Amino acid sequence: MPHPVKPVLLDQLDDARLPSPGSNRRQFPQPETQRPLVLDLWDLLKPEISFLVTISALGGFMLGSPGDMDGALLCAMLFGTALTAGGVGALNHYLERGFDATMKRTTNRPLPSGRVHPTVALVFGVSITTAGVGLLFFFTNLLTAALAALTVVLYLAVYTPLKRRTTYNTLVGTIPGALPALGGWAAATGNLGLGGWTIFAILMFWQMPHFLSLAWMYRKDYARAGYKMTPVDDPTGSRTVKETLFYTLLLGLASVSPALVGVAGWAYWPGAVILSIWFLFPVYAFYRSRTAQDARRVLMASIMYIPLLLVLLFVDRLVA
Repeated sequence: MPHPVKPVLLDQLDDARLPSPGSNRRQFPQPETQRPLVLDLWDLLKPEISFLVTISALGGFMLGSPGDMDGALLCAMLFGTALTAGGVGALNHYLERGFDATMKRTTNRPLPSGRVHPTVALVFGVSITTAGVGLLFFFTNLLTAALAALTVVLYLAVYTPLKRRTTYNTLVGTIPGALPALGGWAAATGNLGLGGWTIFAILMFWQMPHFLSLAWMYRKDYARAGYKMTPVDDPTGSRTVKETLFYTLLLGLASVSPALVGVAGWAYWPGAVILSIWFLFPVYAFYRSRTAQDARRVLMASIMYIPLLLVLLFVDRLVA
């Protein structure tokens, strides 16, 4: 479900790219002509990504709760994780607003479009993130809150700047992307047991085909913004498709690992095997064709993968 430049430099870059009133470039829309602020704030939370992050934490919590789940603890974990993920998304919007203005697919986001002031996004992001980590600290346990805080630091201070420095940024970014799943396990158990690392591995390997397919589709946009993505440095697509296939195979192995270590039952692993094989079909088609159309199929299949895996875990609990 996957880059540091100092904020002050981003401010300078952003200001330098703002069109002047008399320029021929497209002027930023006036706030009063736009949709309500609450909808733009919602977009800042990156709800699609935050949803996948939150349900991955749910998967970790389910694996760590072999018996009846503590409903209050579960709700606190989910709400805290969702707030933290959304806050990180808003802060990422703030940090990358100048670069988003140069990319066609992101130029209409709330900040580069001018609908939301950067200060509003910064205060909003810091507030939501702090609330999420604080909620996890007070209502789950210190370990879960620490993992959430580590996620914030790694995503914003390591992964985000690395996107402009090395193509290994995507691999590095899988760590903060997978930590919330481990946090779900920690919330349920209070430790970092082997079962927690299995769900961490699933989320880590899953992110590679997800982001590689996305980056291949928008490689020209990423190149325009100066991002060091693998598809940008791989014009033929050979390395991109090979890595996509490789990490998908690792994802298949990781997906059955909860059953191998005894935290998932007999009803889980056959479904995990079938799901992994199903995912291989669009990945192999992309490996053969290297087209944007097949890359999109990989992306859509990856979006479905984690929710479907969660369904398998839920069914396994029902029949256990």
